[in-house]
Amino acid sequence: MAKKNILVIEDNHAILDVITLILESEAFNVAGLNKGADFIDHVQEFNPDVIIMDIMLPDIDGRVLLKELKETPSTSHIPVLMISARYNSTNYTLDGISADDFMAKPFNIDELMDKIYALLKK
Repeated sequence: MAKKNILVIEDNHAILDVITLILESEAFNVAGLNKGADFIDHVQEFNPDVIIMDIMLPDIDGRVLLKELKETPSTSHIPVLMISARYNSTNYTLDGISADDFMAKPFNIDELMDKIYALLKK
């Protein structure tokens, strides 16, 4: 079975590094971004099976990126796990568009992996 691709967009370099190490240890291909610039181009290049996205990014609100992703026909099918230290699970929508799942930071590694595997099964 081919390795699955996971794109992580997280502005905190330490968190991005930890998530990347964990996912790579689980045999995923991982690409990381720390800002939203050229997000859709990266998505189309890397072709992720799941996206893990922080809501609070330095250059754009992650919900805006989520809306763009879900409104683009070639990327609308990609499941998204939103993560945030400031928002709760009821506050991660924009114009009625919400992520496929949500986790608050700090998060448990086992819960992160459970959510990723559940999104891959969709």
